[in-house]
Amino acid sequence: MTRRALLSVTDKTGLTGFARSLTSLGFDLVASGGTFRHLSDAGLAVREVSEVTGAPEILGGRVKTLHPAIHGGILARRDSDDHMETLQAQGWAPVDVVVCNLYAFERKVAEGADFATLVENIDIGGVALLRAAAKNHAHVTVICDPEDYGRVAEQLPEVSADLRRALALKAFRHTAHYDATIAAGLAAAGGGLTEWPESFTMAGTLRQPMRYGENPHQGAAFYVCGAEPCSLATAEQLQGKELSYNNLLDADGALGLIREFDEPACAIIKHSNPCGCAIGATLEEAHALARACDPVSAFGGIIAVNRPVSKALAEAIAPHFTEVVLAPDFTEDARAVFAQKKNLRLLRLGAVTPNPPGRVVRGIAGGFLVQDFDTGRVDPQQVHVVTKAQPTEADWRGLLFAWKVVKWVKSNAIVYTSAEATLGIGAGQMSRVDSAKIGATKAAEHGHDLRGSYLGSDAFFPFRDGIDAAAKAGVRAVIQPGGSVRDDEVVAAADEHGLVMVFTGMRHFRH
Repeated sequence: MTRRALLSVTDKTGLTGFARSLTSLGFDLVASGGTFRHLSDAGLAVREVSEVTGAPEILGGRVKTLHPAIHGGILARRDSDDHMETLQAQGWAPVDVVVCNLYAFERKVAEGADFATLVENIDIGGVALLRAAAKNHAHVTVICDPEDYGRVAEQLPEVSADLRRALALKAFRHTAHYDATIAAGLAAAGGGLTEWPESFTMAGTLRQPMRYGENPHQGAAFYVCGAEPCSLATAEQLQGKELSYNNLLDADGALGLIREFDEPACAIIKHSNPCGCAIGATLEEAHALARACDPVSAFGGIIAVNRPVSKALAEAIAPHFTEVVLAPDFTEDARAVFAQKKNLRLLRLGAVTPNPPGRVVRGIAGGFLVQDFDTGRVDPQQVHVVTKAQPTEADWRGLLFAWKVVKWVKSNAIVYTSAEATLGIGAGQMSRVDSAKIGATKAAEHGHDLRGSYLGSDAFFPFRDGIDAAAKAGVRAVIQPGGSVRDDEVVAAADEHGLVMVFTGMRHFRH
């Protein structure tokens, strides 16, 4: 019996060579639309789908392969006399190989296509072909990725059961990814869709298997969801070792922090917490101030800046052990300096833009949690000064700087800052007063005088003890959400110490 291969692809990479392999083995080629024209132009003997079905392509190409002559040939079980007799009675031939990839919906999303355009780029027939062939993988070889042409060609005409099974699983993952991309793309483009749907799907493409996760006994991989500009998904690695799981976690936090600032800014992250952050007239100044906050913790950290890296900044960074440097770009002179540090990873981000809205997903036992990304910012005109002492213009600069940084510190979070740099950071303590004490202790260790400094707290002070500790350290002004049942007690403590205190009405827990 003559073997038949059905080909219907959007991505025609490598298709002609694979089709030649099929014809050399005696396969009858059947193709649809553009695939038929592509193969015919290449000089291959190929029949159009409409010749097999006896029905023309209709509705502007919306209906091509959706026909029993096609799907019967794919789905028929070769070990079923009833199935094979049905095909014979209808004059339909079995299909042994299905080669199909889908309309480039994801590319249209990345191009910013509108809702109607996205709808027109939803593939129907291709998904049906892949699912049918994958379901009947015991008898049919399904290929959805041009990268697989080679390994299938090596086994033709008899593809092993193991390879057919692997390709079927890949096809089901491919269609699942495609459907999830459609759901996300249409939701993002509008159309009155439910904000929190009954079912939540995600589509990720493998970017990088990793040597291990947080620890060597844990496996890990990096999957990319979409192609958001100014993200680790689109960053270009210019040099250095392969990025690790922990590198990416820290780099993401560093990137998020520098995106808070319009001024030249530098953030140094270690174990998901800032150990220094500063703004300055230049990046060189911002980097020096950020490193000075806690130079011990900065060892082996991740550095992110929101302006291109100059030779001068590269020379300031290079003497210190750093895992990763993220920047919009690097001058050639800067890259020459860093080239001496072979293991240092450089990530080019392109233009650094403010943090966009989006969703954050975290796995827990038995499921996952989804929340909106924390894009909250405060407007000085809408916050409340709750103390007798009033902030000056200079105080507002310091308070707002502290507020931007504390958002990126693990809860309970306390930061002490000047108007442009962190001086001490207390992160991740179970008691807020302990975070306040740790931040002050760290500042003292590195020679930072906290007199006249600013304190940012990611959530309210439940007791006055945190304010007492801040006053003892020399803090001038405090910015915090407010909202405690003991707010009156906390405000009274601030007044007692002559502090300025501002309530934002917004919390920045970061677990």
